[in-house]
Amino acid sequence: MEKIRILLADDHTILRAGMRLLLERQPDFEVVAEASDGRQAVEMAEQQRPDIAVLDIAMPMLNGMEAARQIAAKLTHTKVIILSMHSDEGYVLRSLQAGIRGYLLKDSTDADVIGAIRAVNEGKAFLSPEVSRMLVENYATHLQSRGAEDSYETLTTREREVLQLLAEGRSNKEASGILNVSLATLETHRNKIFQKLNLHSMPELILYAVRRGLVS
Repeated sequence: MEKIRILLADDHTILRAGMRLLLERQPDFEVVAEASDGRQAVEMAEQQRPDIAVLDIAMPMLNGMEAARQIAAKLTHTKVIILSMHSDEGYVLRSLQAGIRGYLLKDSTDADVIGAIRAVNEGKAFLSPEVSRMLVENYATHLQSRGAEDSYETLTTREREVLQLLAEGRSNKEASGILNVSLATLETHRNKIFQKLNLHSMPELILYAVRRGLVS
């Protein structure tokens, strides 16, 4: 069985040790490196080339967000999960824009941590359930307060299918194969989705899908 290779980065030794113990109980997980600050996390990621890097957002020398940005830019194979105490939408969007694929609150359950690693390793995005609920509730309140309507209803059936697949982390090529359409056609649908929903990037698309309750 091929194991998921994991880098852990947290400046609190006890918390890092507890996380390692949790993860190494899983037969398909292997912690291949640890780091106590953001700069060391980037160095260890370059050396070990893990499948997953789990980074604390607040670390000395280099914060987790910037470390994640550097890892995502240098190592396309390594997917990053951030551990944060912040549940507000701004932090989540900035994390997605930095190339982070998973956003976990520090009080997440063991099951959520394990589920996040498996989901992100498969190419999917993962947000703590509490964050997902907050985004859905905030979006509904925002629409109600403005008397606005969700532009989702303007999407065609095929555009909704494309939105779902892209939000789940599928590449354009994967989505076109699943829907049995050409890559050019898929990209046309994607561009129309961006235009209709007033989105400008894949992180915004993922965030919209979570707000809308299309993905969790």
